[in-house]
Amino acid sequence: MAKLTEQDIQNWNGAEDDYMNAEHLEFFQDMLIKLQNELIAKASLTTNNMQDNEHAPDPADRASQEEEYALELRTRDRERKLLAKIQESLRDIEEGDYGYCRDTGEPIGLKRLLARPTATLSVEAQERRERIKKQYAD
Repeated sequence: MAKLTEQDIQNWNGAEDDYMNAEHLEFFQDMLIKLQNELIAKASLTTNNMQDNEHAPDPADRASQEEEYALELRTRDRERKLLAKIQESLRDIEEGDYGYCRDTGEPIGLKRLLARPTATLSVEAQERRERIKKQYAD
């Protein structure tokens, strides 16, 4: 059987007991691995660029360069955190837990996972956590 496409996932309306079948798991595993490889490649490119660039002799140019480096490093730090979530999702696939809410055990939903493949909570559980967090933040 051919591999599922993003369109197949969006249009899926199978039975609830067919949720996160082998084809779904393979689709999301491939998606996560591709995203992981892209992030690793970006991190390597950033490292190489920072090692290869010489510091500008002019203080203004050097300040601009340092600001660019700081922005690049903040971006890579966010991507590093995403990489950890991707690896956690890949472990969940191996363990058979992927696609199910950690709070309720309910299916997260294929469309939500397409939009956010590292999601661990259903929309309802996420909203509940955000409401609680907002209540305690005020």
